[in-house]
This record gives sequence, C-alpha cells and structure tokens, in this order.
Amino acid sequence: MSKLVCGVGFNDKTKPARVDGKIVKEYRLWQSMLERCFSEKFQTRSPTYKGCNASDNFLHYSFFYDWCKEQIGFGKVDDKGRIWQLDKDLLFVDNKTYSETTCVFVPHEINSFFTDSGNARGEYPVGVYIDKRDGKFVARCRVNGKQQILGYFNTPEESFVIYKPFKEALCKGLALKWQHEIDPRLFNAMMNWSV
Repeated sequence: MSKLVCGVGFNDKTKPARVDGKIVKEYRLWQSMLERCFSEKFQTRSPTYKGCNASDNFLHYSFFYDWCKEQIGFGKVDDKGRIWQLDKDLLFVDNKTYSETTCVFVPHEINSFFTDSGNARGEYPVGVYIDKRDGKFVARCRVNGKQQILGYFNTPEESFVIYKPFKEALCKGLALKWQHEIDPRLFNAMMNWSV
C-alpha cells in the first residue's frame, strides 16, 4: 500500500506524479493543497488555513488529477509568467473546504484582489485605516498594485461607506476584464460580490 500524503492523501499510482523525474503540476497542486489543509507546521506559518479540509474525492490523487484536466484555467499562465492558482473561497466566501464544487482556477491578479489584510488594518472595517499623525480615518484601496487614498474621515463608518462601492466596482471591472478566460461561475460570483 502507498504511503499517505500528509497523513490523508491517497495516490493509487494510476496517474503520473512525475514525468522524466520532474513532479507534474497536478501532483504539486494536490500535495500543496493537502499541506495547507493538514500540516500543522504549514498552518502555524499561515494561520488563515486553520480549519481547512478537502472533500473525500480530493483526498484521492487520481480524482484530483482528472478534475484538474477538466477545469477552465488549469495550467494557464498570465502575462507575467505566473501559473493560475487553485482557489477554494472565491465561489463561496469564507469556504474552508477544497472540493470539486468549491474550487476554481484563477489568475494571480484576481486571487490577489481578494487578499484580506486583516492583521494590517487591525480593529477597523476592511479598507479603513487610522492615520496616527492626525487621528483621521482613511479609506484606501489597492488599485493596479498601488494604494489609492479615497479620502480622510472622522469615523471608520464614514470611511467604509466610501470604500465599499469603490471596491465592488473594481471587482466588477476585473470580472469583465477576465470574463472570456475565467470559469463562468467565477465571473458570476465576482459580479455579485459585495464587501
């Protein structure tokens, strides 16, 4: 019997894990997903993955391998040479389960758009920071990789009211930009996304 990967993943050896001595992308993705879900060491470094798991089907490499081959965006590379990423929580916000119905492949630009900087902002709503020099609340949003200040306000609530529609409009614009390349489920999720 094969040794389990991360103590849970089963490779029945019907699909290649290596070709010409190199690990294939399907196996690398599968192994990384299992590590994010089941490695305490990984979760200590990246605590946002605590509580994540994988469907019974995704615990089997042969199923995962075949599933990848059928997915829109699998193996694609963006204009900067970055491989599209496996994502579990864009179709279903706050989802913690990697599965055949919850996962989708996304370009880096989309995946990074949804990165939550909760530790950096602290106690305030997303998109709101306090300027410690003057005590004002700042609404700001990352646009094309650069922080854009949307305004300075007296309360976090005033800041958030400005940030929310701005971020949602950016999301719709990003969805429209990638509409013909991404999974339609992802497109719909982005067009309906709210902060």
